[in-house]
Amino acid sequence: MSHPILTEKTVLLNANVKNKEEAVRLAGQLLVDQGCVEPSYIDRMLEREQSLSTYIGNSVAIPHGTEKGKKNILRSGISILQIPGGVDFGDGQMAKILIGIAGKGNEHMEILSKIALVCAEEENVSKMIHARSKGELFSLFDGVN
Repeated sequence: MSHPILTEKTVLLNANVKNKEEAVRLAGQLLVDQGCVEPSYIDRMLEREQSLSTYIGNSVAIPHGTEKGKKNILRSGISILQIPGGVDFGDGQMAKILIGIAGKGNEHMEILSKIALVCAEEENVSKMIHARSKGELFSLFDGVN
């Protein structure tokens, strides 16, 4: 059975986090809870963040695991955290949208490029930040599933 990469269960609105690490852990936990990754994948996400920030600009960060973390991915998945208050990703870069990615096999780059296209439009990011329902946020990613 084929699973959708993004479901309403992997979307969290109005998240309130203390720091970047907590935000990345939460994005990873949503993927764990939906059976996309093993819990150890969260550690790989944090490792990636320590070596290279996943903040891409436009109030968006895309945390994902290191190459070593690929073996912890059970199936591809995306989690989305809406953080209206923002979380500091270093150098004063405030992320209000976190998109956690776990790409199985070669799907990683394809998922990443689709997300980058959505996030390149400031209007889309603004809609994500101000979405009042999961459905509203979800609809922006129609082409990703």
